[in-house]
Amino acid sequence: MELENFSGLKPGLTTTFQKLLKHFAAELPSWNYDGSSTYQAEGSNSDTYLSPVAIYKDPFLQGNNRLVLCDTYKHNKNPAGTNHRASCLDAMTKVKDQIPWFGMEQEYTILDRDMHPFGWPKNGCPEPQGPYYCGVGATKVFARDVVESHYRACLYAGLNICGTNAEVMPAQWEYQIGPSEGISMGDELWISRYILHRVAEEYGVVISLDPKPIPGDWNGAGCHVNFSTKAMRDENGIVEIEKAIERLSHHHMRHIKAYDPKEGKDNERRLTGKHETSSISDFSAGVANRGSSIRIPRSVADERKGYFEDRRPSSNCDPYRVTDVMVRTTLLGE
Repeated sequence: MELENFSGLKPGLTTTFQKLLKHFAAELPSWNYDGSSTYQAEGSNSDTYLSPVAIYKDPFLQGNNRLVLCDTYKHNKNPAGTNHRASCLDAMTKVKDQIPWFGMEQEYTILDRDMHPFGWPKNGCPEPQGPYYCGVGATKVFARDVVESHYRACLYAGLNICGTNAEVMPAQWEYQIGPSEGISMGDELWISRYILHRVAEEYGVVISLDPKPIPGDWNGAGCHVNFSTKAMRDENGIVEIEKAIERLSHHHMRHIKAYDPKEGKDNERRLTGKHETSSISDFSAGVANRGSSIRIPRSVADERKGYFEDRRPSSNCDPYRVTDVMVRTTLLGE
């Protein structure tokens, strides 16, 4: 796969260009597709509208080619049932003066075509967890070329990708998108997922966003969301952080239902209180505690300003739903 030329890109220039592309998204025409083929409409009334909302440089075709992210709308122009961006945009517009920043940590598992984790023994499991997290060496990490190609492709597209690492379970990886402001968080995470699946095609492997792909004593996969407002980032912002966490404590199950596509059923397999997770049944918060629902980083507690991390969202969450409910609970008081 010829993605090596991406390594010379300058993200700052790409990000500036990306802002220009987003400005022109509204000028693109609407289109439609067969919603019955995607279980979004009946065959007798199948046309579903595509409304362009963001444009990105295409890392695969390159040149003047673009990837266009679209909203989906039903025949009556109401948002399709799977379109959670519309509600999210409404919330982000209401709080734009507070300058909400998000960063999401997308974990995923690389599988072989037989749907067994890539690099694992075909008739069993590798050695127990321990030496794989941020590991190095052919017996510790698998498919790093997929990960780095994806990273370069995201840079080319103009995404705010800011890091990647091997995770606790072998063949499991993570990348981070952010800081992204408002609706851009959901836009960029969805495009980054699309790019990840496309890159995996080139290598003949499969990407799983299942939050617990392997049962037993193996870590699951999440999509932790880091959140702050200008007031939280300012001096003594810890006061605003603590207020937000207090509000979250009163809406635990509301957030659990928003944090995976099956309203908590997927996360039941992951949020067990083990493997660096909190219990799905209980809300908790703590400084530097990766076994809690909400973690305040040690540096934030020391500096008394910054951000907090919600560790509950699953790897297959809809980022629009996650960021939407976060803003509505902590900032809008809904």
